[in-house]
Amino acid sequence: MSRPKMESFREFSLWVLAFCLVFQLGYGFYLPGSYPHKYAVGDELSVKVNSLTSIDTEMPFSYYSLPFCKPEGGVKDSAENLGELLMGDRIENSPYKFKMYTNESEIFLCQVDKLSDEQFKILTKRIDEMYQVNLILDNLPAIRFTKKDEYFLRWTGYPVGIKIQDVYYLFNHLKFNVLVHKYEETNVARVMGTGDAAEMIPQVGKEEGSDKPGYMVVGFEVIPCSVMHNADSAKNLKMYGKYPSPVKCDPATVAMPIKEGQPVAFTYEVTFEESDIKWPSRWDAYLKMEGAKVHWFSILNSLMVITFLAGIVLVIFLRTVRRDLTRYEEIDKEAQAQMNEELSGWKLVVGDVFRAPSNPSLLCVMVGDGVQILGMAVVTILFAALGFMSPASRGTLITGMIFFYLILGIAAGYVAVRLWRTIGCGDQKGWASVAFKAACFFPGIAFFILTTLNFLLWGSHSTGAIPFSLFVVLLLLWFCISVPLSLVGGYFGSRAPHLEYPVRTNQIPREIPQQRYPSWLLVLGAGTLPFGTLFIELFFIMSSIWMGRVYYVFGFLFVVLILLVVVCAEVSLVLTYMHLCVEDWRWWWKSFFASGSVAIYIFLYSINYLVFDLKSLSGPVSATLYLGYSLLMVLAIMFATGTVGFLSSFWFVYYLFSSVKLD
Repeated sequence: MSRPKMESFREFSLWVLAFCLVFQLGYGFYLPGSYPHKYAVGDELSVKVNSLTSIDTEMPFSYYSLPFCKPEGGVKDSAENLGELLMGDRIENSPYKFKMYTNESEIFLCQVDKLSDEQFKILTKRIDEMYQVNLILDNLPAIRFTKKDEYFLRWTGYPVGIKIQDVYYLFNHLKFNVLVHKYEETNVARVMGTGDAAEMIPQVGKEEGSDKPGYMVVGFEVIPCSVMHNADSAKNLKMYGKYPSPVKCDPATVAMPIKEGQPVAFTYEVTFEESDIKWPSRWDAYLKMEGAKVHWFSILNSLMVITFLAGIVLVIFLRTVRRDLTRYEEIDKEAQAQMNEELSGWKLVVGDVFRAPSNPSLLCVMVGDGVQILGMAVVTILFAALGFMSPASRGTLITGMIFFYLILGIAAGYVAVRLWRTIGCGDQKGWASVAFKAACFFPGIAFFILTTLNFLLWGSHSTGAIPFSLFVVLLLLWFCISVPLSLVGGYFGSRAPHLEYPVRTNQIPREIPQQRYPSWLLVLGAGTLPFGTLFIELFFIMSSIWMGRVYYVFGFLFVVLILLVVVCAEVSLVLTYMHLCVEDWRWWWKSFFASGSVAIYIFLYSINYLVFDLKSLSGPVSATLYLGYSLLMVLAIMFATGTVGFLSSFWFVYYLFSSVKLD
């Protein structure tokens, strides 16, 4: 590099460092998606709306697909990331507006014209399907509290309406309660918010207006009510005008029945309440799941039991292998030859243990994809556990998963090609084909499943349907990032030295003795132990996906993932050793499916969850969506766990036959 270029690069580095220092001094340290936003008294607060959701159908719909009031300037989409679009979130502006720390009541919003036959049918259908309206203020979802048996239950959003004795009632009046906390550092300029906050540059040293009190939003509660309004009184009112008569909001009574050809008026009120909740703790109300103690103690109990069981298996296994190795190494050559004739065991398959498996390229591709999926899971969960993918940053978890998966394509290509060369004894022929297959195999399956499910969502006019433009973006990410990186990884794998087998392979395969029981039965049953490590955590993950709860214990999930990897490796090692002891040298695929069979039990658990926990899931489309997404999930788990089992078994077999004295 020339001297002027070096100096310019150094100058650029100093500017970046200075900017980072100023940014740090002006803002303090905040994780992504967690910037506070200070509001002065009287500042305008805008509420946003997200997609209508229901645990009854699992299909989100646009808020404005129902006859609700629209904002004066028209409906506008908020900036959405890739993860939000894939999750079906459609965040738009709404007509609900507040002024900071200014209580208001009887605010008229609008009166919808007489309900048409189509509007009446869609409203009653959404009420039957228990759809919830999701509102957002300063990146906080609206939360609703209901009392049941002296316990307060928390819900995000509020129902569209309710059906009582064949009569449908609409919640057309909303009572908002905004919790605020006084801003403690009045000399710090307003900062960029995560959701709807304006982007401001910190004004270091500027004291103008610093004596004015500022507040931060730390809670957003909503109480829906069904109120009968006078259509004639609301006819000439303008938006945000004062409704002429008092509006009494009683959530225990309903008074606004939906009738075809009848107009509907919407009103709201808002109160502000100063709270002791500090800004960093404002998500606590959303993260407190019911049964939290059961959640923690069940996971701890599962971790201790599985760790103890895995330790016992490991100790017994190591003692058995060490005894066999010591036994074969301590006797002389003549006795070894005599033992080879008299005894059966893993040593008799020495000439076949490294014989190439059936469909070697498919095995290499699946192992490469498994490394990519497992690496993506480890990195994503680790970042989430550190707080970089908090619930406050909608869509960042899915976006992070896709980003890490694309980048780790280089690992998939490298592992697949290097394993291909090892099986082929160093032959480089066909490495590009293997790397390309590794880049296309699992993504191709995922693309086929998602496309099929997307046609169902398109047919239902759901916002969960992936737009065609996003399909193009995903294809470009796939073929412009993942595929080239996989080919680059494959190139490095073709140049890396292959593993040389410690023993020679005979030309004629050894006949496998007849087994007392089918070996594949034992392989499929081996998945029960890995399943025992994660089935409790799986319940909470499924509840967060399908029941609308917030999942946040990524630290425990990371521990469970590590434990799952250890148990998968041990189970596969034990099964491989058992097969070699009965002179079955076909261990390649069996070691993959010994740990990968945990996916079968996860899929069966998903069906059980559908039948017993999602009883209200209605319609064949909803069930098909659930089963389709579950199938995609278990395939990814099978690739990851199977790869762990195969690589650990390969290492064990390589170590075992390179450690014993052989002629």
